Amino acid sequence: MTTLIIIAKECIPGRVKTRLHPPLSFEQAAILASASLADTFRAVSALDASRRILLFDGNLFPLGSEPYDVIHQVSGDLDMRLGAIFDECDGPTVLIGMDTPQLDAAMLAPLFDEWPVDVDAFLGFAVDGGYWTIGMAKPDGSLIRGVPMSKDNTGKLQLERLTAAGLRVRMLPELVDVDTIDDARLVAGLAPQTEFARTLASFDLTSSQPEISR
Repeated sequence: MTTLIIIAKECIPGRVKTRLHPPLSFEQAAILASASLADTFRAVSALDASRRILLFDGNLFPLGSEPYDVIHQVSGDLDMRLGAIFDECDGPTVLIGMDTPQLDAAMLAPLFDEWPVDVDAFLGFAVDGGYWTIGMAKPDGSLIRGVPMSKDNTGKLQLERLTAAGLRVRMLPELVDVDTIDDARLVAGLAPQTEFARTLASFDLTSSQPEISR
């Protein structure tokens, strides 16, 4: 059985998805981030996970997190936070983010039906050069710590780290990770049935005026 981890941040205006401003206001960006997380919870709800963990940065737990063990993120850069949670887990473990609301559970099904005997790790690249998911049959945080995050070659460097350790890696489909308004529009077009798409469509971006940066 496989442990599922979702890493997420509390959707507070001015603290989440700030690169969507402008054209979105900080409040709209936070609402859209919340919709993205809700879609993520919904997409993975059918997966047969042995344990569900929300690796959380914040205080007010989001709706949909009720089936999850909430573990607060440790301090430090993203690689340190990911490495720490992988060190806390036993057995096959998969981590995803909250920024791919177009996620379809079928993409992750092979990791939860029965972990393939010829695969030690899974990795799914993001279009921006990062990765949206990483999974290991034997979780080892040292294989993540030290990988530069939020770079245009983060995914490539993470793959090199895994293969250098002798792990057999299977790649998952590449996805768009929502960071900018162009990303948001593209993802909404790919998955118009999502709460994310409906929320973005509800904003009147033609009349949006830039806010004074905080």
